[in-house]
Amino acid sequence: MSEVKVNKISPRTNCGTVTVGDSGDSVAVAAGVPVTVNNNLTVSGDLKSAALKAADGGVIISQSGTTVTIGASGDTVSLASGASQTGFGRTGTVDWQTGSIKTSTFTAANGEGYFVNTSGSAFNMNLPAGVAGAIVSVADYAESFNSNNLTIVPNGTDKIGNLNQNAVLSTEGQSVTLVYVDSTQGWINTMDSTSNVRGAPLFVAATGGTITTSGNCKIHTFTGPGTFTVTRTATCAANNIMSHVIVAGGGGGGSDRSGGGGAGGYREVKNPVTPYTASPLDGYPSAPNRVTVTAQAYSIVVGGGGAGGASPGPGTPPGVSGSDSSFGGITGAGGGGGKNSNTGFAAAGGSGGGGSGSGAGAGGAGNTPPVSPSQGNPGGTSQDGSPYATGAGGGGAGGAAGNASAPSGVSPPGGVGVTTTIPSSPLALAGGGGSTGKNPAGTGGGGGASSGSTAFGAGAGGTSGTNPGTANTGGGGGGSCNGNGGAGGSGIVIIRYKFQ
Repeated sequence: MSEVKVNKISPRTNCGTVTVGDSGDSVAVAAGVPVTVNNNLTVSGDLKSAALKAADGGVIISQSGTTVTIGASGDTVSLASGASQTGFGRTGTVDWQTGSIKTSTFTAANGEGYFVNTSGSAFNMNLPAGVAGAIVSVADYAESFNSNNLTIVPNGTDKIGNLNQNAVLSTEGQSVTLVYVDSTQGWINTMDSTSNVRGAPLFVAATGGTITTSGNCKIHTFTGPGTFTVTRTATCAANNIMSHVIVAGGGGGGSDRSGGGGAGGYREVKNPVTPYTASPLDGYPSAPNRVTVTAQAYSIVVGGGGAGGASPGPGTPPGVSGSDSSFGGITGAGGGGGKNSNTGFAAAGGSGGGGSGSGAGAGGAGNTPPVSPSQGNPGGTSQDGSPYATGAGGGGAGGAAGNASAPSGVSPPGGVGVTTTIPSSPLALAGGGGSTGKNPAGTGGGGGASSGSTAFGAGAGGTSGTNPGTANTGGGGGGSCNGNGGAGGSGIVIIRYKFQ
């Protein structure tokens, strides 16, 4: 075989074309001999090679039998920006259109998946014309399919599951994938997720009342009726148990040498995950006292204080009992009204009202109806007879009221209340009202209860009243010597939980 050796082959003319061989010839390069192409190479006709390599020797395209391999192990093969591919076929998935969240009626395209937000209103997704192998997916973006449905509409006479009818997605968090099979069945659903897989919240979220924050805890304070709405529960069950204080309205004090009003019933549960100092009446260990929330609205009832007994003289009504407070099925009973001179009786309640100084008698029973821990204590026993006709104090949440004794020189005090830091600072609540009949008047039992009045018209309750219990403490009203009894203080409901 002849052999020609040259350093360079150049075109004979300036046409820039070098022809190697004639038509019908094959020009071969021996195996293992590298071919280097500078700048651009334009090939007319077929360029045959077992492997095409880059300048660094890496294989770009190679063939073995009927298998063509693009790239080598460890390489990344990508399409240039703006380029498209055909003939590779689908893998049964879609390209999710994350940059275009759908909020109104739209027409889907084959091979695409859509996140659909129907939180504003219901609307339609129109399917493309059915072609065998076409695929479309859709997912509930805002968990709103249950309130505002997405309707899937087939194109023309195409079918969805053998029927030329719309399909309605109405499950919260639902996602589906539809594949067009043929004209008999049309679009068939190959995936239907009716479960709502979402990141799980660790803590409760809620609204209602006056909201304050202390560390990792939210505190909702209700000084009147309202609604505590839980918008999200926690994944950890312990975090769904609410710490709470429920105090009912205090009873009104009696008139004319009378007993003090009993404090409103006091209920408390401290969940250990919400750190604060609870009162001795913490009922957490007992499951019936707990409120474990779900995502719903809870009605809050805050009881008002009872009116004081009317004056003048015997035969007038005693102090009025306070009203109940409640949250989540837990109720604090209103405090009992204090007894008037020579008439009526000391009422039972969360804490009982005190007996009067004319017509001696026992105070009203506390913890009525009975709960555990006790929500309150009985009122004190009064003593009849001049010059020591003396009423008795109303019961408090923390202790029984003082009993009358002669000759003591003073009127008995109301029963002591309790203190909690559930609002993040000490708060005294549910003290019994002080009595009257002897000077000085009995002191209130703390926690918003009030002293009795020894002088007609000298109290803070009105032109002929005595000292009322402080609002939103459940304190009992003070008894009066010659005027109207003091009104009981209104109740309060406080809820505390961990929010972060």
